[in-house]
Formats: sequence, C-alpha cells, structure tokens
Amino acid sequence: MIKVEFHGHSCVQLTGGEHSLIIDPFLSDNPDARIMPDSVRVQHVLLTHAHSDHIQDAAAIALNNDAQLIAIHELANYMSWQGVRTQDMNIGGKLSLGYAEVHMVQAFHSSGIVLPDEQRIIYAGMPAGLILKWEGKTILHAGDTNLFSDMKLIGERFDIDLAFLPIGDLYTMGPEDAALAAEWLKAKLVVPVHYNTFELISQDGEAFVELLGKRGIQGRALKPGESIEL
Repeated sequence: MIKVEFHGHSCVQLTGGEHSLIIDPFLSDNPDARIMPDSVRVQHVLLTHAHSDHIQDAAAIALNNDAQLIAIHELANYMSWQGVRTQDMNIGGKLSLGYAEVHMVQAFHSSGIVLPDEQRIIYAGMPAGLILKWEGKTILHAGDTNLFSDMKLIGERFDIDLAFLPIGDLYTMGPEDAALAAEWLKAKLVVPVHYNTFELISQDGEAFVELLGKRGIQGRALKPGESIEL
C-alpha cells in the first residue's frame, strides 16, 4: 500500500512502509501548504525542474533528513553545491532507489534558476516528468508541461495507475489539454496539480474531474493536506 499525500501546488509525498519521498517541495511560500519543510521526513527528494515553485524547499528538506536528491544532471549539480547529497540522471534513464524505481521522461516547459538581485538566470537542464514503480504500482508526476503527442508513447510504455497532471494553464497545459493527456497516457486515476496557488492559474478542480469523467477516466481533485492510498 502506498500513501499519496498532496501538499499543494505540485508537491506530493509518497510513503510505503518505512520509506517516503517527496516531489517538487514548495511549502514555505505556498499559502495553501498544510505542512512546513522542517516536519517532512523522507529518504529522497525528487525534482522535475528548477523553477522556484518546485525546488524552494528541496535543499532544506534534503539536508534536514540526510536525504538523497534526484534531479536532471544540471539541477543535481546545482543542488550539490549547497551541500546536498545528490544523484543526477537524465531523460530516458532509470534509477533504483532500493525500494522503488524512478524513470525520467520528457516534459515540455522551461527550466532555470532566476537570481533577481543579480539579474541573472542559471541554466538548469531540461524539464522532466517522473515515473515511479513502487509496490506494484506505477505513478507519473508529469512536472510542468504542455500537451505533446509522445504522451501516447509513454502511455503505451508504462501501465500508469496514477498520474499527476498540471491544469493551471498560462504556464502549463490547461484542463482541456490535460484531459486529452490523461486519455493518451491511459492513466487509471488522475489528480490535477499546479492550479489555484496563484490567481493567474485559477482553475476548477472538480470541473476538471467532470471533464475526465466524460472521457471515461477517473479523477480526484485533492485539497492540500488530503491523501489517498493505492
């Protein structure tokens, strides 16, 4: 059994037995978060890309837990300069965590660390999606992405039990494209993420679930702090 907790925005935590990992931790400046970084207990921190609303608390959580951080090559190197224990990987690769297997797949977005005081942006590698195989289940965190046709290939390659898909629009795909993505991915259950954190990405999660239902797909709009079990 895997416990799936939604911490708001795109941050999810997965726990199975004695093991736990967190993906894209954005808690400190997230008004919807119900948990703060110093209370997170995990063995691994996984990142899809380098934008601040996905990595803000990654270093702190990794250091507090002596947890290994997994990210694409450039971002993993950046995090290692902050004293974090890292393992880099790249799109198309897979990595064993001992208790789970991580596959890195493509996403279409941007990825960079903005340093406003220096008016500088650090290149942080390609954005990615993450597929976890754990306890006989397959879970996709799509990261920030638009709709792209190779989602059909991902759906054929992996038997996806749960997919986290962004629906906020403006910076990612919106609800209509996300519903089509869910169909192409053949996901058994879809949870929307990356919406309502800010006014510019306001969406109706329940309306998205209804949109999925019209395509014969099960959806669940989790509120921050809510969890489900697989």
